[in-house]
Amino acid sequence: MNRLQEKYKETIVPALIEKFNYTSIMQAPKISKIVVNIGAGDAVANPKVLDDAVNELAQITGQKPLITRAKKSIASFKLREGMPIGCKVTLRGERMYEFFDRLVTIALPRVRDFRGVNPRGFDGRGNYTLGVKEQLIFPEINYDNVSKIRGMDIVIVTTANTDQEAFELLKQFGMPFKR
Repeated sequence: MNRLQEKYKETIVPALIEKFNYTSIMQAPKISKIVVNIGAGDAVANPKVLDDAVNELAQITGQKPLITRAKKSIASFKLREGMPIGCKVTLRGERMYEFFDRLVTIALPRVRDFRGVNPRGFDGRGNYTLGVKEQLIFPEINYDNVSKIRGMDIVIVTTANTDQEAFELLKQFGMPFKR
């Protein structure tokens, strides 16, 4: 069992039950999945760009990414429906906790001028989204092999009903929010 899973069961659940006055352990929110997404819009002109993004995402998450395709044709972007324009990975279970642990303890502190993540990234239903400007903050990526610096979106989906519950859950897990 992962370090974060043990921490969740032993310390986080009792703290959440006490703070929000839940009657059952099952009411305590938990992280259900993490979705990591890289949008490679420049793959329209050069398809090799998407292969690099897929390889980097696979290195970071330890799972094979799914290639996402355009839903609509947009003439001004020279984009046709069905063209590959990005990749995403949905992490659950063991891999999800391991990725979250690496994100919070290793990757985020490596961001230049890091003062914490924005606490306004919640969507109103208890899910949190943060954007990362470069993939180089992850130690799995070799700086010499990177052709282009790419950003990524990380969506943390929780079972919380409100943003306050989700905020408290992520704070207990050690997510470094700005003051």
